[in-house]
Amino acid sequence: MRTLLVTGGSGFIGSNFILYWMTRYPGDKIINLDKLTYAGNPENLSRIEDNPDYRFVKGDICDGKLVSSVIEGVDIVVHFAAESHVDRSILDPAPFIKTNIEGTYVLLEAARQNNVKRFHHISTDEVFGALPLDSELKFTPDTPYDPRSPYSASKASSDHLVRSYHTTYGLPVTISNCSNNFGPYQFPEKLIPLAITNLMEDKNIPVYGDGLYVRDWLYVEDHCQAIDLILEKGRVGETYLVGGLTEDIPNIEIIKKIVRVMGKDENRIEFVKDRPGHDRRYAIDWSGINRELGWKPEHDFEEALAKTIRWYQENEGWWRNVKSGEYQKYYQKQYQG
Repeated sequence: MRTLLVTGGSGFIGSNFILYWMTRYPGDKIINLDKLTYAGNPENLSRIEDNPDYRFVKGDICDGKLVSSVIEGVDIVVHFAAESHVDRSILDPAPFIKTNIEGTYVLLEAARQNNVKRFHHISTDEVFGALPLDSELKFTPDTPYDPRSPYSASKASSDHLVRSYHTTYGLPVTISNCSNNFGPYQFPEKLIPLAITNLMEDKNIPVYGDGLYVRDWLYVEDHCQAIDLILEKGRVGETYLVGGLTEDIPNIEIIKKIVRVMGKDENRIEFVKDRPGHDRRYAIDWSGINRELGWKPEHDFEEALAKTIRWYQENEGWWRNVKSGEYQKYYQKQYQG
């Protein structure tokens, strides 16, 4: 039996990971430390909140006293907690610097002092910057860091902090830099759930610029399986790149696929003014984790996209609560006092 501290476990990827882990390893205990900012939704984990092996702690990873108290006796830290939306980082970088850099430092220091057996840090491919649109280049673990937004710069800083704690203090760390995740429970400000829910609301889908921006797309369940393998077999001190695609798909094609699957008309696509410093293309070479740990995505993109669309169609109450802000009342209702 192991005890895991999962930071940001009420967010999109964190909640999927907790549900995955508790299904796969029912004897383990999980502590979910989450501040419940706008993207943290305790409804995501409502079906396990009475499980005696699950404990929710509302709190900030920048709170050293709190972190020290919850990390005591923990075997594994899986660190998801982060401000993660590029658009928001452009509007106000301060929360990204505080949470993503200072919060990671607080966790690392507590993990060091409590002899945690593994500290796994979830990062992003955005730390590597951008790739040319018409090229076959892909990010590898040797790609130099070149962050281009306050968000990606804060995540790059946290990556360097994690590595420094391994080199300087011998903290057993691993890092995974993943591509754009999608799937159930994703906050509908991101491209795929925004498109799906806007169509369900009979609204237009906003698309930045010319829509030709390319991202590597990773189904969230495949990401959870990759983290599991890294924790089980990954080499301490190693960085693993986790992606989902083998060929480029422009954002506009993603939107058109969603429109077709949902039986809507392409006149719902609305091109809007581009955002500042918009990275043109991301692509991940995930052959390293495939060779070393045997991981590869179980879902192809078409299958995973169809599953995601069905989930939002079948869970309309969840995303309507999120879009209206009603979900924020769940914590007060469930945990008042």
